[in-house]
Amino acid sequence: MQKMKSTSPSKTRTARAKKSNPSREEIALRAYHIYLERNGAPGDPHSDWLRAEAELTATSKKPSRKSKVVSIAA
Repeated sequence: MQKMKSTSPSKTRTARAKKSNPSREEIALRAYHIYLERNGAPGDPHSDWLRAEAELTATSKKPSRKSKVVSIAA
Protein backbone atom coordinates (compact mmCIF):
# COMPACT_ATOMS: atom_id res chain seq x y z
CA MET A 1 0.00 0.00 0.00
CA GLN A 2 1.40 3.43 -0.95
CA LYS A 3 1.60 6.34 1.44
CA MET A 4 -0.09 9.56 0.37
CA LYS A 5 1.84 12.80 0.65
CA SER A 6 0.31 15.53 2.75
CA THR A 7 0.69 19.23 2.19
CA SER A 8 3.20 20.84 4.48
CA PRO A 9 1.93 23.62 6.77
CA SER A 10 4.25 26.17 5.16
CA LYS A 11 2.66 25.58 1.74
CA THR A 12 -0.79 25.98 3.25
CA ARG A 13 0.21 29.29 4.84
CA THR A 14 1.60 30.50 1.53
CA ALA A 15 -1.68 29.71 -0.23
CA ARG A 16 -3.61 31.62 2.44
CA ALA A 17 -1.21 34.54 2.26
CA LYS A 18 -1.90 34.85 -1.48
CA LYS A 19 -5.62 35.18 -0.72
CA SER A 20 -4.97 38.34 1.30
CA ASN A 21 -3.41 40.05 -1.73
CA PRO A 22 -5.83 39.57 -4.62
CA SER A 23 -4.77 40.48 -8.13
CA ARG A 24 -6.45 43.23 -10.13
CA GLU A 25 -8.10 40.53 -12.25
CA GLU A 26 -9.57 38.82 -9.17
CA ILE A 27 -10.92 42.12 -7.85
CA ALA A 28 -12.35 43.03 -11.26
CA LEU A 29 -14.06 39.65 -11.53
CA ARG A 30 -15.59 39.93 -8.06
CA ALA A 31 -16.73 43.50 -8.81
CA TYR A 32 -18.38 42.21 -11.98
CA HIS A 33 -20.12 39.49 -9.96
CA ILE A 34 -21.41 42.16 -7.56
CA TYR A 35 -22.81 44.01 -10.59
CA LEU A 36 -24.49 40.81 -11.77
CA GLU A 37 -25.93 40.16 -8.29
CA ARG A 38 -27.94 43.36 -8.61
CA ASN A 39 -29.11 42.18 -12.04
CA GLY A 40 -27.16 44.82 -13.93
CA ALA A 41 -29.01 47.67 -12.26
CA PRO A 42 -27.18 51.01 -12.28
CA GLY A 43 -24.69 51.43 -9.49
CA ASP A 44 -21.31 52.83 -8.65
CA PRO A 45 -18.45 50.83 -10.21
CA HIS A 46 -16.00 52.37 -7.74
CA SER A 47 -18.09 51.13 -4.80
CA ASP A 48 -18.29 47.69 -6.41
CA TRP A 49 -14.50 47.65 -6.75
CA LEU A 50 -13.95 48.67 -3.13
CA ARG A 51 -16.45 46.10 -1.88
CA ALA A 52 -14.82 43.38 -3.99
CA GLU A 53 -11.37 44.34 -2.73
CA ALA A 54 -12.57 44.32 0.88
CA GLU A 55 -14.24 40.92 0.49
CA LEU A 56 -11.16 39.37 -1.09
CA THR A 57 -8.74 40.79 1.46
CA ALA A 58 -10.88 39.91 4.48
CA THR A 59 -8.96 37.78 6.94
CA SER A 60 -11.92 35.93 8.37
CA LYS A 61 -11.57 32.20 8.76
CA LYS A 62 -14.84 31.59 6.94
CA PRO A 63 -14.49 30.75 3.25
CA SER A 64 -15.89 33.55 1.14
CA ARG A 65 -19.20 32.96 -0.55
CA LYS A 66 -18.75 32.66 -4.25
CA SER A 67 -21.47 34.08 -6.42
CA LYS A 68 -23.01 31.84 -9.00
CA VAL A 69 -22.96 33.24 -12.51
CA VAL A 70 -25.45 31.79 -14.93
CA SER A 71 -25.08 32.33 -18.65
CA ILE A 72 -28.22 32.98 -20.61
CA ALA A 73 -28.16 31.80 -24.19
CA ALA A 74 -29.87 34.07 -26.68
